[in-house]
Order: sequence, then structure tokens, then C-alpha cells
Amino acid sequence: MTALILCAAAAFVLAALFGVIFIPILHRLKFGQEIREIGPSWHKNKSGTPTMGGIIFIAAIIVAVVLCRCAFRLFGADTVFGGVNIDFSQAAAVLLTSLGFGAVGFIDDYIKVVKKRNLGLNEKQKFLAQAVVAVLFTVWAYFYAPMKSEIFIPFTDKTLHLGILYIPLVLFVMLGGVNSVNLTDGLDGLAASVTAIVSLFFCAAFMLAANLFGGFGGGEAGLFSESYAGGAFFAAALFGGLLGFLLYNKYPAKVFMGDTGSLFLGGAVASMAVALGNPLILILVGFVYICETLSVIIQVTVYKKTGKRVFKMSPLHHHFEMCGWSERKVVAVFTLVTVILCIAAYFAIV
Repeated sequence: MTALILCAAAAFVLAALFGVIFIPILHRLKFGQEIREIGPSWHKNKSGTPTMGGIIFIAAIIVAVVLCRCAFRLFGADTVFGGVNIDFSQAAAVLLTSLGFGAVGFIDDYIKVVKKRNLGLNEKQKFLAQAVVAVLFTVWAYFYAPMKSEIFIPFTDKTLHLGILYIPLVLFVMLGGVNSVNLTDGLDGLAASVTAIVSLFFCAAFMLAANLFGGFGGGEAGLFSESYAGGAFFAAALFGGLLGFLLYNKYPAKVFMGDTGSLFLGGAVASMAVALGNPLILILVGFVYICETLSVIIQVTVYKKTGKRVFKMSPLHHHFEMCGWSERKVVAVFTLVTVILCIAAYFAIV
């Protein structure tokens, strides 16, 4: 537990320091966000705020995880998790997958800020690039993840063996999760706040899976403990990195994470759920992401069929803004909902 706190603290401090370094650089490079014309009119004053700020917490997470890995090689694990050895292979797979999606976001952001095209990559280009990363992770999960083609069923002590059907499920979770988090990144501090809570849940879930608390559904001690314990360090670094980033991204934001950050976060959330063998838990912990996505799907579908709008504006956070909620209120409520559902999700896997 102490080592995880130190990992999160290191990521927090690093993100805070990197913000001081990178934000002025983004200003000098004039990497300012162009605000979409169809967005709320009062968001126009945000135009020019530096984007691509996701590199702040991404860099912090990478350094924090690498430092933890080096520390374990140097000092061992006698005082960590009661002497349980730490296998960082799962953390590495999740980190590399997140970086893959973050790279897609970086290219998208680069087109936006250099070409001054707010939409960046077209939908086909973005989907194909994301699909490549998702397929690579799915192959790893199917052959090398601890659960392989099995998944846990929340609120039970049972697992479900999916066989070949595991592959389309993981692809759906990866692509859907990544783009849901991307849609959530529309208000100052929203995606970072919600995902910080989700990452804290996954840190606890990885520790639970490492049998620090007995395992999923009271499972037997020692089951995959080394691999899952490594995943907890990634989740801890993600939590700390996002808290550090929020120093600059909270309202009024001094920097936006851009697709660089939001796609990285989407990849992190989805891949952690799959690596745990618990993708169904995203229904609870990712409820805000799901609602944001459904609001867009419903809005577009109904408008095409009837010419009427269900929401005043989508994604959902803009609907509440149009109802008179301040950005701070939307972020606070969405984060509180996530806190409550993450607590429920924890009891769903105990």
C-alpha cells in the first residue's frame, strides 16, 4: 500500500512539474484549441487555450511506472504486499496500449493545431488507427492476460468462458471505451476528474485481484497475484498523474488534454478492465462515459428520423449547460455519480 501511495505521489509531483514546463512551450508553439462552431456560444472565449496537454500526465505516468519498476529491481518486494513479487508485464501491456491510442490522438491534435482544422483526422482514418491498436491489445489479452477468454460476472463469484466470442467483446469494449472517454472531454476538468475516480477504483480492484483482500468473489490466495499487483501501480500512477494535471485543467482551464490525453485515458480505462478480466464492470464505473455516448447516438438517430432533438445539445454535459448548470456544477455532479458507482462496483467484485 505504501509503495502505491508513493507511486501516485510521484506521478502527481511529476505532472505538476511537467505542467510548468510544457504549458509555456505549447503557448510559444501556438498549439491553441479551435472551438467548434456548433458548441455552446460561451465556450468561444476558450479559443486559443493550449491543447495537447495530455502529454503532461502521460509523461508523468510513464516516468512514475518506470521508477517503480526500477525500484523493485533494486530493492525487491519484501515489504510490499506482504512480500508478493510484482510482475509489471500487465502494467506494461496496459501502458503500451494506452500510448497507442494516445499516439492516434496526438496525430489528430497535430492536424488540428497545425492545419487549423478542428475535426483533425476524418472518422475513417481515426477508426482504422484505433482498430489497429485495439486488435493488438485483443491478441495480447486472448493469449497472455491472466483470465484469457474468461470474464468475471459482477455481483457473483462466477466466471464466464466466452471462447472465440471473447475477441469481438474486447474489440467492442476497447473501441467503445476509448471514444466514450473522448466524448466526455468537453468541459474543464471533466474527463480528468471522472477518470481519476475510475483509476482509483481500478487500483483497488487490481489489489483485490492480487488477493490483498482475498480475490474476486473471495477467490483463493495467490491467484495471478504478481501480474495484478503490477497493474495496480499503473492505476496508481494514472490517478496521481491526473490529479497533477487537474492543477492546470480545472475550471478555468489553463490547458486542455486534447485527443492526445482523452484517447490515452480511454485506452487506459478499457484496457485495465479487460486486463482484470472484468470488462462488464465498465457499465458501473464508466456510467458517465456511457451516458455521454448514448446521448450523442440518441440525438443523431432521432434527429435524422424526426428532425427533432431529444437533448438541447449533445454530448450530455452540454445539455446540462444549456439547462443553466455551470461547468463546475456539471463536473462536480458527474464526478460524484462516478464516486458512488465506483463504490458500488467495488462491492460488486468483492
